[in-house]
Amino acid sequence: MATGISYALDFERPLIELEKKIDELKALSTGGSADFTSEISKLEKKAKKLQTEIFSDLTRWQVVQMSRHPARPYFLDYIRLLFTDFVELCGDRHFGEDPSIVGGFARFDGKPVMVIGHQKGRNTKENMARNFGMPRPEGYRKARRLMELAERFEKPILTFVDTPGAYPGIGAEERGQAEAIAVNLEVMSGLRVPIISTVVGEGGSGGALAIGVGNRVLMLQNSVYSVISPEGCASILFRDASKADKAADAMKLTAPDLLQMKIVDEVVPEPAGGAHRDPAKAAEALGKVLRKHLGQLAELSPDGLVKDRYAKFRALGVFSGR
Repeated sequence: MATGISYALDFERPLIELEKKIDELKALSTGGSADFTSEISKLEKKAKKLQTEIFSDLTRWQVVQMSRHPARPYFLDYIRLLFTDFVELCGDRHFGEDPSIVGGFARFDGKPVMVIGHQKGRNTKENMARNFGMPRPEGYRKARRLMELAERFEKPILTFVDTPGAYPGIGAEERGQAEAIAVNLEVMSGLRVPIISTVVGEGGSGGALAIGVGNRVLMLQNSVYSVISPEGCASILFRDASKADKAADAMKLTAPDLLQMKIVDEVVPEPAGGAHRDPAKAAEALGKVLRKHLGQLAELSPDGLVKDRYAKFRALGVFSGR
């Protein structure tokens, strides 16, 4: 029953505390001091009911918090759970290496693919090394280099989006942050291989879109995708960052919202309670969806893939007012 999660969101705490009690009773039962089978069974039923109550009707702001959960599986976790023979390729061949974007060749179901994704850290030291998942220009130029390499060898590209946004520091701006993102959008638009982009956590602004121009764009159930963070939006619209929950509702940034607006193609279901409670099961669900879409895209010619991607993004943003 134990999740092994040391961090809990406020709305998760009642469930985590109940599960700890169940674990304690199980430990006592195992020790042979008493038999708590009946009590454990009752508490497990209560925990299952509570889990359903908590996670079946999350607010948009709560989904934002879920997308940022520090125990949520990151890109390298999906590499471990879904792929084999991963070979990381580093550097942009212009300035240097950016650890906030990781990429390289791997095998998916035994077939070679190029995998590229944002990578955050689990603790302060790792986050400093990964720059909290916020890439600098060299990260996006590395991603572009690897995508062009994949096209040269005619291999599909799978990208994993999880970033608050591109790093806005002075050094990044001096090295051409906006230009690096813009070039990625241009290059991805014309690549003649299948591209599937999956938002696995936060999909923030151009920092996300820079590796998000895919033939298929997927989102995990508790991920978000938006042009700005709710806090940033609240600061601009309401002049008060504490109104982030109100901004999140206005932005409609959750997976069901974006599926309804046809910005994403499919929502990947997460295990009960979120991907962080069972990363292996979350990866298994994502793997099934990736296989399906890779199979569909394999039927298109190189020219057909470019046309398919063009048509997808040209269709975005069409609304009919009442």
